[in-house]
Amino acid sequence: MSRLGVVLMRCLAWLPLPVLRALGAFLGWVLYAFALRRRRVGDINLAIAFPHASLGQRRQWLRAHFVAFAQAWLDRSWLWHASTEVVSQRLKWVGDASLIEASEATVVFAPHFVGLDAGWTALSLRKSGPLATIYTPQRNEVVDAWMRQGRQRFGDVRVCRREDGLQVIRSVLKQHGVLYLLPDLNHGIEESVFVPLFDRPAATVPSLSRLARVGRARVMPMVTRLTSRGYEVSVLPAWSDYPTDDAVADTARMNRELEGLIRDLVPQYHWLHQRFKSTPHGEPSPYDAAS
Repeated sequence: MSRLGVVLMRCLAWLPLPVLRALGAFLGWVLYAFALRRRRVGDINLAIAFPHASLGQRRQWLRAHFVAFAQAWLDRSWLWHASTEVVSQRLKWVGDASLIEASEATVVFAPHFVGLDAGWTALSLRKSGPLATIYTPQRNEVVDAWMRQGRQRFGDVRVCRREDGLQVIRSVLKQHGVLYLLPDLNHGIEESVFVPLFDRPAATVPSLSRLARVGRARVMPMVTRLTSRGYEVSVLPAWSDYPTDDAVADTARMNRELEGLIRDLVPQYHWLHQRFKSTPHGEPSPYDAAS
């Protein structure tokens, strides 16, 4: 079945984008109707993040998120299998894209918006020099190989696992390369610190601060927005006075910056993850009642 799924994605790459997006919208509505546990998680996350928004507004955001999530998943078909010309035409840089081109060690802060893979592809097409990113291996070997191959399609890239990535990351940053880092999910309390996110303590890995300090790198946020024509990729200016010697304070700042990015693009952020599951002092998880 996994091999058939990969073949299907290769075939979907030939579809016109409006047709593929319509298919993604249908799939998103199906998921919203039947993925009840994930929908409850999304409801809870949005209630925590936007307690003053009406229930109708939060439900509208969540329905739009399911659609964007499904569309972005199907977009991997053309990101990883369409011609270079097609991919380049559908990835539009907005703002000052030259910010990413300087020969300087850079950690790109890439929050979990649905366009993450499109942003990585756009970066690997545009940036000369080495690039690295960290990923979580998939349980299915066929799917894992497909995803690794797709993410290594363009450029001088290294896709590494968490447990073996530090040496690779140091090497890339030493060569004034780019690390594409996704540090905004809950990976448990063992390596995390509790800092506020939408006024609630959230277990957050302080890797952005620590890796930037180890690599003597600047930190630049990057947001990729799904649009009807593909994606818009935006690199924001590097943060001043970051990193510092205080990884906890740096991580708190990261979450504050993240809140602003999310408010600008609410439906496309990853609301289906149990971001607040880990709690300080053994307090009940907000998702317990939804289990």
